[in-house]
Amino acid sequence: MEQSLPGAAHSILKAGHRTSRRAFTDKATAVGVTVGGIMVFVALLLIFFYLLYVVKPIFDSAEVEPVTEVSYQQTQSKALMVGSDEQNEILYRVADSGLVEFFRAVDGKSLGEFKPTLPAGVTVTSAAVATAAEQKYALGLSDGSVLLVKVDFGVTYPDNVRLITPRLRYPEGQQPMAVTKDGSEVRDLSFGYASDKMTFSYRDSNGNWAITRMSGEENMLTEEVEWVSEHETIPDTPRQVTQQLMTPDQRQLLLHSGNRIFVYDIRYLDEISLMQVIEVKEPNTSITNISLLAGASSVLVSFDDGRVAQYFQVASDKGRLYREIRDFNAGGQVAAIAPEFFRKSFVTITPEGELSLHYTTSERDLFDKTFDLKDTKIMGFSPRASALVVDAGEKLHLFRVENDHPEVSWSALWQKVWYEGYPEPQYVWQSTSGSDDFEAKLSLMPLVFGTMKAAFYAMLFAVPLAIAGAVYTAYFMSPKVRGFVKPTVEIMEALPTVILGFLAGLWLAPLVEENLPGMVLLLILLPLTILATAVIWQVLPAAIKLKLPEEFKELFLVPILCLVGWAAFEFSPVLELWLFDGDTRQYITNELGITFDQRNALVVGIAMGFAVIPTIFSIAEDAVFSVPRHLSNGSLALGATPWQTLTRVVLLTASPGIFSAVMMGLGRAVGETMIVLMATGNTPIMEWSVFEGMRTLAANIAVEMPESAIGSTHYRVLFLAAFVLFVFTFCFNTLAEVVRQRLRERYSSL
Repeated sequence: MEQSLPGAAHSILKAGHRTSRRAFTDKATAVGVTVGGIMVFVALLLIFFYLLYVVKPIFDSAEVEPVTEVSYQQTQSKALMVGSDEQNEILYRVADSGLVEFFRAVDGKSLGEFKPTLPAGVTVTSAAVATAAEQKYALGLSDGSVLLVKVDFGVTYPDNVRLITPRLRYPEGQQPMAVTKDGSEVRDLSFGYASDKMTFSYRDSNGNWAITRMSGEENMLTEEVEWVSEHETIPDTPRQVTQQLMTPDQRQLLLHSGNRIFVYDIRYLDEISLMQVIEVKEPNTSITNISLLAGASSVLVSFDDGRVAQYFQVASDKGRLYREIRDFNAGGQVAAIAPEFFRKSFVTITPEGELSLHYTTSERDLFDKTFDLKDTKIMGFSPRASALVVDAGEKLHLFRVENDHPEVSWSALWQKVWYEGYPEPQYVWQSTSGSDDFEAKLSLMPLVFGTMKAAFYAMLFAVPLAIAGAVYTAYFMSPKVRGFVKPTVEIMEALPTVILGFLAGLWLAPLVEENLPGMVLLLILLPLTILATAVIWQVLPAAIKLKLPEEFKELFLVPILCLVGWAAFEFSPVLELWLFDGDTRQYITNELGITFDQRNALVVGIAMGFAVIPTIFSIAEDAVFSVPRHLSNGSLALGATPWQTLTRVVLLTASPGIFSAVMMGLGRAVGETMIVLMATGNTPIMEWSVFEGMRTLAANIAVEMPESAIGSTHYRVLFLAAFVLFVFTFCFNTLAEVVRQRLRERYSSL
């Protein structure tokens, strides 16, 4: 007895050591799991706030701050144009006499005056400017000629130091070009210029409005451009014209007279016609100024009550006519207005110095503040829209402008927007184009719609198959067959989605297009075949059933379904010839008026369905199989049939797991990228048609993120799309978890 005490003490000590080690392991595991969960939560928060950090600048307002003032010599000439170079280092002022003054912005030092050399005895009788982006103006002369001048800046780097040299350039030489027929002076000039065509409108010696067009043809021998002139008089012009504008494409001439704007079609001089008369019908309101927005597709009309309206052409029964689309409040009567070079922003200023910055398409009022800018004559943006030059009080005022993302607003992202050239407001996603005048259209609605559409058709295909298969496998299938079927379905999840997308785009899409009647027939015949086979199995004599292996009875259905599928595809050409005159696609397009894309929602639904089925099947099957046996056995013992036990006991108990399976599958479908990318045309349209494609948020990010400039509006909106996808998934999963917990609490007492 005494000798056994040391052994017992050793055993007790050893057991205590194991208990201590187990307690340490449990504690370490608990701490590890807690830390891991916290880190996951922190990672989600970091993703959330990083996306917000990238997205936030697109909703910031613009900033306009005064930088410097430059005084110039008082002159009787009226300011025609002001601006600066791209770096905002040199300011210039063009007078209607043709005199151009350049100033250094840093210290206000004059860099000289430049005036075009005119023939002896010839004076300037009128002047006109081109669109802001051209920085070009024309001088109408007393001898009936016109001189084109462009403000330009040469950049050199002597000793690795940037040197900007202001200069004047003459697109068609320093010799004026004869315009009028009789050599009379050019009055009320407006013009449009291209390298091969120039158009000038003016008043002739009789006071009539006339147009001269010069078309250039290159001489093949001398390689010089020879100009051929045409002259025409404009019919039906108003008597008193206060302002005239010509579009840069030289297709339209606008004459402002009183409360009317006369729009003339001047594409062909021998067919000049009055297209439209824009008339203000509001009482006690009159037009004060008209100007062209960037791209010259829109006309900005300012009124004496401080309202600025945007007009552009919209298709109608009488052709394309100008129509008021939207308006803005400038805070008072507009003293001057200036559009940006390339974007749809414009700035206004009132006689009291209230400066307002607006963006037309997004309908944003970006900035509004009053400065000491009395007696403002004219304004102009810098080429990069990073500065604004204001001619007021015999000074040039330079303002720094920070307006990086004016195109984005809540309405532009989520509501219909009326874009230039469109017949009506629409949801449009079109981020890039080959045109310099292109305006990005960044509505997220087509992408959200496409995401929901793709997920809907994928779930429509996957949920019935996956859940029905999971229930049968877990509840009715023999253990031997289940041990083969369940791993086979689950291993499908390891198949790369890029392979599924590749097969869907290059094999399945043409197959569906060529055998569309067969596909529809297959969707009808497969369920009917399964039901018919089940009925036949029930009525088979017992002697025949005993000869067949009971545990493999499910597999007898496989060859039958394969035979039905083969028959449906073989019968497809006959059915197509019988019902659709041999061309189903043409019938759908021409007779039904439905657009048919080869890579459409049907193909995406099938391909994404195969990707989602393993996820839903695996979780749902585990949920059904994990229902305690005593529940189903008790139900059967009380006299319930297997089907009653399944629907009223097993499925209710497994419903939280089945619901989780569906939500997991939906999350997989919403975030799927490669299948949607390869199996659709990636067209951002909003149509529920199963024969048309879509573009999803995830696919759009994958396609356009590599080509977007870092920090640009496009780049940040793509991050916003990712943020929307993140929030959508988070909210949906949270809701799903709440529902799942409610279901668990409700049926846990079974």
